[in-house]
Amino acid sequence: MPFNIPILLTWLRIVLIPLLIGIYYVPESWASLQERNLIATLVFVVAGLTDWFDGYLARALNQTSAFGAFLDPVADKLMVATALIMLVQLDRTNAVIAAVIIGREITISALREWMAQIGASKSVAVSMIGKIKTTAQMAAIPLLLLQEPVAGIDVMAAGTWLIYIAAVLTLWSMGYYMRMAWPQIVQHAEK
Repeated sequence: MPFNIPILLTWLRIVLIPLLIGIYYVPESWASLQERNLIATLVFVVAGLTDWFDGYLARALNQTSAFGAFLDPVADKLMVATALIMLVQLDRTNAVIAAVIIGREITISALREWMAQIGASKSVAVSMIGKIKTTAQMAAIPLLLLQEPVAGIDVMAAGTWLIYIAAVLTLWSMGYYMRMAWPQIVQHAEK
């Protein structure tokens, strides 16, 4: 397994997952709910920044690797799934929304794995709709974690709108990827 700065940042993102969960289990005497919300938001934002930096550094330092290409999306999906589950538990988002987003991630990851095995991974390469979906969910989650208004802005309302938009884009992008892969699915199902 290669070990370099980009992979270290990816591992940091994975290590932050128990911290994101644990923040909400500390006693009220240690941190108020508002303080826990702020810390959880900062943890999620730091995780998001490590995602950007690990990709940037891997390319800039010419430290890309097959292991890094595998681990990076796993870390992303684990962090997003964990945050969504916490948001459901905190009653800040709907379980159906979380299930749609998490279910899509599992489905598309499995589809990409299968397409890679049959040599057709380009059919399900990341699309612009997938990038827009990711942007919407990565903006929504910190707003929903923060919960408290900021400078008179209702961040919960903004986060709720964004997570619903992300869910719609999630279904749209899943449809797009399935449509792109369908010819290969049909061809290999007949064998």
